[in-house]
Formats: sequence, structure tokens, C-alpha cells
Amino acid sequence: MVGPIYDMTSDEVRIFANIVGSLSAQNLKDAVREVVFPDILTLLRADVLASFEWDKHSKSYCKPFMINQAPENVARYQKWFQYRDPMTDKLRDLRRPAHVAEVISKRELNKTEFYNDFLARDGMQHGVNLFMHRDGRELADLRVWRTKSRPDFGNRELDLLAALAPFVRRALSIAPGVSLEQLTDRERDVALLVARGCSDKDIARVLNIGFATVRTHLGNCLSKLECSNRAEIAAHVARLSN
Repeated sequence: MVGPIYDMTSDEVRIFANIVGSLSAQNLKDAVREVVFPDILTLLRADVLASFEWDKHSKSYCKPFMINQAPENVARYQKWFQYRDPMTDKLRDLRRPAHVAEVISKRELNKTEFYNDFLARDGMQHGVNLFMHRDGRELADLRVWRTKSRPDFGNRELDLLAALAPFVRRALSIAPGVSLEQLTDRERDVALLVARGCSDKDIARVLNIGFATVRTHLGNCLSKLECSNRAEIAAHVARLSN
């Protein structure tokens, strides 16, 4: 549970309110990160912000959004350093605001290629991360850093992230991305019947198509909706139908 956050100036209280208001407006579409994340950087009194989306098919972080980080360094992360990252997957598994030091000590991190050839290039020394998911879907993450000359993050920043996380998660989960419009009419019929709990045999009987054809349409639904199983299809259809 998040406790009271006392260390906030009047301007920061206003920024916090603006962030919550923007995230609750439901009109950000696909611009959640562009509109809100700069204010989150300011609220956390941080220097650098990066955000990626997890692609479960390529098992890599993609679609970067960054503030005060060199684009060429982000490109190096995507091409090389994300596969030599000693901490991010561990932080991702926590599914909550977390300090980098929770999963690797600064002493150990500072010995790594990841720190010396990637983080240090943009002055990233102290970090807090927030990885989010909803209904089995991975959402864009939030990685915030301070430079070496600045004090480390404390409970204030973790509490602020925890307070904002439900609003950010909801806004990201309703942002356009994967939609039923990507399916053919028959694939959409199959997805809707899966969401109603129908088995493949039931779907074949209802749609008057062969069992193998149902399996083909189901496979296409899994791929296009970026789902791993029938339960994720059902949750995805329910979310898009609300």
C-alpha cells in the first residue's frame, strides 16, 4: 500500500494531478508515453527516461521512447546490449516499481559491459523501473535514471510510481495497437466464439466449417492478436469489447 507522499512542492502536486487527469481522459490514443512520461520524469526529479515494448515473438524490446538519451545509444541497446542486460528481465518479473539495486548491487553492475559501455554513455547511474502487464498482455515499460552527481532514488519515487501505476497501466492497455479489425471476418467470428467459451468442435459446428479450418483461423487469431493461448484471446476480446 502506498503511504502519504509528503515531499512534493506545490508545482509537483499540480504535475501529479495533471498526469492523473491526462491518463484518465481516455483520449490519449497511442500517445500515452509522449504526453505523460515527460511529466513523470519531472515529478521523479530524474534525468533520463527510456521506455520499450516487449515483443514476445522476437523476445526483444522494441518501439523505444526516450528522453535525454542519445538515439544511437538506444539503437546499440536494441541491437546488442539488451541481450547482455544483467538486470532488466529480473526487474520485469517483479511487475512493480523497483530500484535497480534490488536485483543487482551497484558494485556488481559497475563491473559489467552493460554499465560501462551502455548506461555510462548517457550518465545513467541510479535507476528505478516499472514493468506492467494487463490481461496477459505486456505493456510499455518505464525506466527512469539519475546521473552520478545526483542523489539516489528513495521511497518517495517508488511511492509515486506505485500511485501512478494503475492509471498508466489502464491508459496503456486501452491505447490502440492490436485490434479485432486486423482479423478477417471469419477469424473474428472464431475469436468471438472462443471468448464465449466454445471449443473447436463447437466453433466448427456453429460456423459450419471443418475442424482443421477452425484450427487454421485460431492460429491466425493467436498471431494477429499477439496472444499465446485461448485464454488470452478471450481476455483480449473482452477488453476490446468494453
